[in-house]
Formats: sequence, structure tokens, C-alpha cells
Amino acid sequence: MISTFRPIHAALLVLCAGFSASALAHNPMCECKAIDAEQIKCTGGFSDGSGAPGVTLDVIGYDETILVPGKLGADSTLTFKKPGAEFYVLFDAGPGHVVEIDQADIQTP
Repeated sequence: MISTFRPIHAALLVLCAGFSASALAHNPMCECKAIDAEQIKCTGGFSDGSGAPGVTLDVIGYDETILVPGKLGADSTLTFKKPGAEFYVLFDAGPGHVVEIDQADIQTP
């Protein structure tokens, strides 16, 4: 009698695993805009609508030096002075949750 229930248990396990994976799936999102000629504001979060307070957001030079180390604030934003050197922004919420924004892609006012 147990053998007749095994396929049902296996199907339920697969079904539950599918639901939990889709419920937890979210993609990282980050947007940076120039406030003026000197300041840039970046906002990070996830595609499920959740914010990203405390997530690492570093401003990195093309030579891979960290120009502005940072973390997103309670409102999931970080404002920084535009570096003089060429740079990109790295939003790093962990493996598989990384976004890079090149300076050329930052919106100007």
C-alpha cells in the first residue's frame, strides 16, 4: 500500500519545490541618476518590490580600485560625489544578485 502513495508523495514534493522556488525568485535592480553635475543617487532593490537596505554598492574605477565604498541606506539609496576618474557602480547583493552600471548609462538631469 505504501508503494501506491510514493508517486503521489514524489509529485507533491516536486510541486512544492516548484512553488517555493518561484516564490523566492527575484532579480536585483539598481538605477542611478545624476542629481546635478556633482552628485549621483543610486536606488537598489529587487523585482519583487522589496528594498535593499544595507546591500553593498561600490563605485569602482576602470582600474578596479574602489573609489567610493558604500552600502545602501534604510531607504535603499546611496548618494555620492561623482568621481573625477572613469567609473562604474557595482550593486552586490550576493552570488547571482549583482548589477553593474557604467558611468555612460547614468541618467543626467
